[in-house]
Amino acid sequence: MNRLIIIASILLMMISCTTNPGTSPDPLTTLKNGIFIDLTWSFDEQSVYWPTNIPFKHETVFDGINDKGFYYSSFKFSAEEHGGTHFDSPMHFAQGGNSIEKVPVEQLTGEGVVVDVTAKASGNRDYQVMTADFEAWEKVNGRIPDGAIVLINTGFGKYYPDKEKYIGTLLPGKEGVANLHFPGLHPDAAKWLATERKIKGVGLDTPSIDFGQSKEFLTHRMLFANNLTAYENVAHLDQLPPKGIWIFAFPMKIKGGSGAPLRIVALIPKPS
Repeated sequence: MNRLIIIASILLMMISCTTNPGTSPDPLTTLKNGIFIDLTWSFDEQSVYWPTNIPFKHETVFDGINDKGFYYSSFKFSAEEHGGTHFDSPMHFAQGGNSIEKVPVEQLTGEGVVVDVTAKASGNRDYQVMTADFEAWEKVNGRIPDGAIVLINTGFGKYYPDKEKYIGTLLPGKEGVANLHFPGLHPDAAKWLATERKIKGVGLDTPSIDFGQSKEFLTHRMLFANNLTAYENVAHLDQLPPKGIWIFAFPMKIKGGSGAPLRIVALIPKPS
C-alpha cells in the first residue's frame, strides 16, 4: 500500500480517537464537518522578518491579456527561509539534524494543545514561558498527549504585522536585533517538553521560539538537539480551544533547508 495512504489511514484513526474518545464515529465525517482555522499569515511586503534578513518580495512577470488574446498571470517571489509564518527544521541549530525534506511526514501533523500565557506576556514583553505554565495547563486539561504539537498563545499575534508593537523595534540590522522584545519559551521549559513529554513540535505567535533578547538561542538548541521542530509567527491562536484539535503543519519542501514558509491549519471537530 502506498505510504501516504497508510499515513492518511493512521491519521484518520488518530483523529477519531482524539476527538471522540470511547466512540467510533466515521473519521471522514469528522474531517468533512470540522471547522478549519488557518493559522498562517499571508506572505507579502508586510511580512515580519528578522531585522538582519532580506524581506519577502513578490514581483510581476506578466499580468494581463497576452498576445494570443487571453488573460494570463505569473509572478515570482523571493524570501529568506525564516520569516512570516515559517517552519524550523532541526538542522537550523543542530548539526546533522534533519533538513526540511528529511522531517518525517508523520511529524508534520498531530493532536494540538494550546497553552495561553497572554496575561503574563501582556505585562512583560520579555516573558519566557516556564515549565510551571505547562504544568498549570495539565492540571486543568490532563497530561500533554504523546505525539502532541504544543502551541503557545502569547497574545502577540494581535500586533502582526505592526513591527514596532510585534517585535519591539523598527530598526534594521544588528541594531534592530539588539532591540527585539517579545515573549518566547524558556530553555528549561524546552528541556522539560523535550525530555519529560513526547511531543512532535512547538509553535507560537512571535518571531522566535526564543524570547527577543536571547543571545544564545538555547531553546532552539534544546528542541532541535532532540529532533523536534518549531513554528514561528503563527496566526490566530486566540481562535483555538486548549485541546481537542488537530494540527496540520506543512512547510515548503526545500531540499537541504533549515526552514521554510509554512501553511499551518487547525481542525476543530464540530460539536456533536
